[in-house]
This record gives sequence, C-alpha cells and structure tokens, in this order.
Amino acid sequence: MSILVIGSVALDTVETPSERVEEVLGGSATYFSIAASCFTRVNLVAVVGGDFPEDYLNLLKERSIDLRGLETRE
Repeated sequence: MSILVIGSVALDTVETPSERVEEVLGGSATYFSIAASCFTRVNLVAVVGGDFPEDYLNLLKERSIDLRGLETRE
C-alpha cells in the first residue's frame, strides 16, 4: 500500500521571540509526507521553484518519498 500526498512544499520564514530563521523546509505536504513515510510508501505531488535547495530534496529522498510527482518551475 502507498499514499498520494498533494500539497505545498515550500521555504518558510519562522520568527519566534528569540530568533528568526529564513528559508527552512516547510509546507503541509512536506510535513505530512515525512510523518507518513514512517508507516508506508509516500508519493508526493507538488510544485517547487528552480531555486529549491537540493539538500531539502535529498532529505525527502532519504525518507524514500517518491518525488516523481514533484514539478520544478522556473
């Protein structure tokens, strides 16, 4: 069995009273896919920009998340 996840994969800016961090991995599909990958195979469908960091894509691949449905747009 596997699941299909459709949603946002994004770079977020997180601001707390003590610090601000920019361009961290975010998006609802990202977090759901990572959590679900602990239990089943995940197929992710989303769109990212051409400047999306390869390190973040590698993190998803390391969790065996299928990124064939991830489209990169300039």
